[in-house]
Amino acid sequence: MNYDIDYSDEAKQDLKEFNKYQEHQIIKSIRKVAKNPLPQNEGGYGKPLGNKHGNNLTGYCKIKFKQLGVRVVYKVIRTDGIMKIIVIAARADEEVYELAAKRINKQI
Repeated sequence: MNYDIDYSDEAKQDLKEFNKYQEHQIIKSIRKVAKNPLPQNEGGYGKPLGNKHGNNLTGYCKIKFKQLGVRVVYKVIRTDGIMKIIVIAARADEEVYELAAKRINKQI
């Protein structure tokens, strides 16, 4: 099942910070993951996140682009068939996860 992709306003802004080549690669990969965004332990492409260093991202997943040094944090909303993109950032793991936690807490 293909999930619909929903970018948060902040994630849309994040994407604009990359050059066109990087943006194309990121969007292409997000679309690929959207075909099965479930966590890997359920047969999907997503790498599940948890509670580390005070950032509780349980229920969220990540995509890691090693060559680009980019991480994407997203949530699968199963009932609506939506892959909600929270963060797209070229930062170290902990920085990305702290940013994701801040954005999630702001939405609640």
